[in-house]
Amino acid sequence: MAAKLLKLSVRQARRLKHKVKKQGISGLTHGNHGQASHNRLPKRELVKIVGWLHKHYYDFGPTFASEKLRDDHGLDHDPKTIRQIMIDQGLWKPRKKKTALPHRQWRERKSAYGEMIQFDGSYEHWLEDRGGTGEICLLAAIDDATGKIVSAEFSSHEGVLPVFAFWQRYLVAQGKPRLIYLDKFSTYHQNQSLAKENNDTLTQFQRAMAELRIEVIPANSPQAKGRVERLFGTLQDRLIKELRLANVSNSNQANEFLKKEFILKFNAKFAVTPRSEADLHQPLGIKEQKQLAGILSRQTERTVLNDFTFSFQNQWYQLIKEQPVTVCKKDTVIVEEHLDHSIYIRLRGKHLNYQLLPKRPEKQIAPIQIPWVLPASKAYIPPANHPWRQTFYATAQTNLQRTAIPR
Repeated sequence: MAAKLLKLSVRQARRLKHKVKKQGISGLTHGNHGQASHNRLPKRELVKIVGWLHKHYYDFGPTFASEKLRDDHGLDHDPKTIRQIMIDQGLWKPRKKKTALPHRQWRERKSAYGEMIQFDGSYEHWLEDRGGTGEICLLAAIDDATGKIVSAEFSSHEGVLPVFAFWQRYLVAQGKPRLIYLDKFSTYHQNQSLAKENNDTLTQFQRAMAELRIEVIPANSPQAKGRVERLFGTLQDRLIKELRLANVSNSNQANEFLKKEFILKFNAKFAVTPRSEADLHQPLGIKEQKQLAGILSRQTERTVLNDFTFSFQNQWYQLIKEQPVTVCKKDTVIVEEHLDHSIYIRLRGKHLNYQLLPKRPEKQIAPIQIPWVLPASKAYIPPANHPWRQTFYATAQTNLQRTAIPR
C-alpha cells in the first residue's frame, strides 16, 4: 500500500523503510546531498574567474562578463555558472520578476534592409567623465529588418547641424532609406499647438527629408520605436564598459572605436537575417549629390531692403550688382548655413553674390524742417507778357485810364 501511494516499487519501499528504521528521517535524503559536485570548477580556475570579475567586470552582467572571460582570458563557461559565482561574490543581485505590463500589439519587422531606419539620440556619461567629457550625445540608426547598427557617432548635442552631419555621411555612404522612424524631439517635429495645426510648418529636418523624398514618421510613444530604445539600453550596458576597457577618453577616439571595432562585433552577434535579401536604399542622383550640402543646411528667409541689403545673425549683407539672376527690392531670399558654417544666399535656385558690411548701412538724413520758417513756394508764376495775363493787364489798364480822367 505504501509503494502504491508513493508510486514506487515494493522493493524500493522496503529499502526506504529499512533506512528510516536504521537512520531515522535523514535516511530518506539522497546520499550525495551536501557533497561537492564532480563537475565543479577547479579551485585554481575559480580563483582566476573571481579575480578578473573583481578587477575588471565588477559592474558587468553575467552574460557580458562570460563573453569577456571567454574572448579575453580563455575562460569559457556557461553564463549561468558565471552568474552564480557573481551572486556568491555579491557582484550580481537576482532581478525580481517583472509585473504584468499592459498589452501592446507586436509589430512585425520590415522585410528588407533599408526599408525603415529607426533613429534617435541618447545623452549619457558614455566615457564616464574621462578627459572631462561629461555628458555627451550618441546618435544612432538601426535597421528595422536586420537589427544592424547602420551608423552611430558621438556628438555634443542632438541639434540640427549635428543631425544633418550624421545623415550627410549616411546618405553618401549608403544611399537613401525608404523611411525614417524617430521620436517627436523638437529637432524633428513641431510640438507647439499652433504649428501642429499648420501643415506647412516644418522643422529643418522635415524640410530636408521632404526635398530628398524620404518619408519621416514621428512615433507617438517610446515603445513604438522600441528597437532603437532597446539598442540604447544594450549600449548603455555594454558600450560604456567596452570604452572603459579600451581606455577611450574623448569623442574622436570613441567614434573611431565605434567604426572599427564595436559596431562590427555588435552586428555579428545581434543582427538577424531579413525575410528579403533586397537592399532598398536608393543612391543619390547627380542633382541631389550637387545640392546635398545646401539641402542639409539650416535655412532662413530674409527680405531684401531698398538698398539691396539684409541682416542675418547680427551681420549685414550687401548684394552686389553682378548676379546670376535678377534681384528686386522686397524679394525673399533663403540664407543657407552649411555644416562648415559658411553662408550662401539663394534666390530661385541660384546662389547670389554678396559682401559683408562692417556695420549697418546709415540712413540718409532728411533736412531739418523748422516749424516757424515757411518753405519757399514752388508754384509757377507766369510772366507779365504771358497770354493768360493779356486780358488781365488790358482790363487793369482800362480801369486805370478811367480813374485818371477828371469829371
